[in-house]
Amino acid sequence: MNDVQTILSHKDATVFTVEPMASIECASKSLADHGIGALIVSDAEGGTVGIISERDIVRVLSAKGGAALETPVAEIMTREVMACSRQDKLVDMMERMTEGKIRHLPVTENEHLVGIISIRDVVRSRREEMGRKANATHEYIRKLDDLLREIQIMHL
Repeated sequence: MNDVQTILSHKDATVFTVEPMASIECASKSLADHGIGALIVSDAEGGTVGIISERDIVRVLSAKGGAALETPVAEIMTREVMACSRQDKLVDMMERMTEGKIRHLPVTENEHLVGIISIRDVVRSRREEMGRKANATHEYIRKLDDLLREIQIMHL
């Protein structure tokens, strides 16, 4: 089964967040400290109000220089957050991420944040699935070869 839940079951469930009024400097430090590429922007009640990525930060730094570090996250975050559910299929998520030019998708359940997946997670999972299918195909071919040899021996 190759769905979002499969990815979530193989990674740390921690989702790092930042408040909308936090500075870009604070968000940058959090990204670096946790070795991640995006933060969910959450309001005081824990609701998702946006997402901010390394790419967003690079853009504002390019436009404003060092002064951008004091800019509140709310000014540059993506407000319309595309999300997915645990049941979504990875092939669909790859398409959605590619078409939307996004690298991170929050995973929600009953409108509550339960995880986040990245394009790297999706590609890794698909690569592993393709490896399993290739191994199964090789094993099937090996068994067919063995069976053909047995048939040839029986006809001698």
